[in-house]
Amino acid sequence: MGHNAFEWLSDKLSSHHWQYWALQLAGWGGYTLLTFVGSFFWVENHWLHSGYITVATASGVALSEVMRRGFRRLWDKPPAVRLFGSLAVVILAAVLWAAIKFGGSLWLYGKQGDDEHPLVLAVYWFSYSFMLLMTWTALYYGIKYYQASLTQQEKALRAESMAHQAKLKMLRYQLNPHFLFNTLNAISTLILDNEARTANDMVTRLSQFLRHSLDNDPMQKVTLAKEVEALMLYLDIEKVRFADRLGVNLDLEGDSPRALVPSLLLQPLVENAIKYGISQREWGGEITIKARVFAGELLLEVSDNGPGMPEEALASLATLNSGYGVGIRNTCERLRSLYGDEQKVRFCNRPEGGLAVHIRIPYEQE
Repeated sequence: MGHNAFEWLSDKLSSHHWQYWALQLAGWGGYTLLTFVGSFFWVENHWLHSGYITVATASGVALSEVMRRGFRRLWDKPPAVRLFGSLAVVILAAVLWAAIKFGGSLWLYGKQGDDEHPLVLAVYWFSYSFMLLMTWTALYYGIKYYQASLTQQEKALRAESMAHQAKLKMLRYQLNPHFLFNTLNAISTLILDNEARTANDMVTRLSQFLRHSLDNDPMQKVTLAKEVEALMLYLDIEKVRFADRLGVNLDLEGDSPRALVPSLLLQPLVENAIKYGISQREWGGEITIKARVFAGELLLEVSDNGPGMPEEALASLATLNSGYGVGIRNTCERLRSLYGDEQKVRFCNRPEGGLAVHIRIPYEQE
């Protein structure tokens, strides 16, 4: 029962309306308590004085609520209008509250302090009321501006998140036109050579690959095992083009197949290796894909045994300013958007020949 009551209270206090009234009751309750304790020892009739404090507090709550409604009307006005309008509202409320309290004091206790000039008494009661209501106003606008700031931050974060997702989707959906051109050109060649069965098989595999790439949400991550399955759909297409000239070697160690990676992470890298590595050699070559988990990170390597790259080209490739296609640049930007500084991409020539791409990302599981 107590747990349900706590949940009910937590749900209520999550709304701005309930938060306002909780602060109202807490603030005016504190005012009532301090006023009563402060006058306890010099007041003779405590019951009568308690009634006076109750009236003063109730009128203060009512006036502060009227002030709040006035402030809400002034909220969307220009800053100068809001400032002077709010000040006028506070002054008017302070005059009314001072009159109520001063009148109540005269009615309950009669005229006291004959030596005090009426103007001095009026200034005293007004100053006291104005100070309290100005404190209330400062707290009200402080909380109001704080809530508005939080709302603006939430909107900015939401807009940034939407832009981030749109960027990832754009990068993810940019299929390399060279791949489609080469595939369609290979299909056309097969048809002209009367190899209709092979051409049909290639069209089927192309359809499966495109369906997979478009059906999967680019914001979702997949296991490395599923990523390799999607990669094999792409490689099956390329194997039709290259026949026996293209070899694939997979080496997924330990827990690496269960690691989560961005969907279609490897395809642009393999495509780049085929275009600049395997296709440059008359007798073809081999692509190797390695993965292992080490120190809480997933280490990926995509390499080929092609001619490699000159060192100056490697330097420009590392800064993403080279002409080696959109695929590598998109892959690096996707990883940077997803992992920030927790990712690393490195390019290097292999001692035995060919280019290797090393990727390091945090190890995650489903």
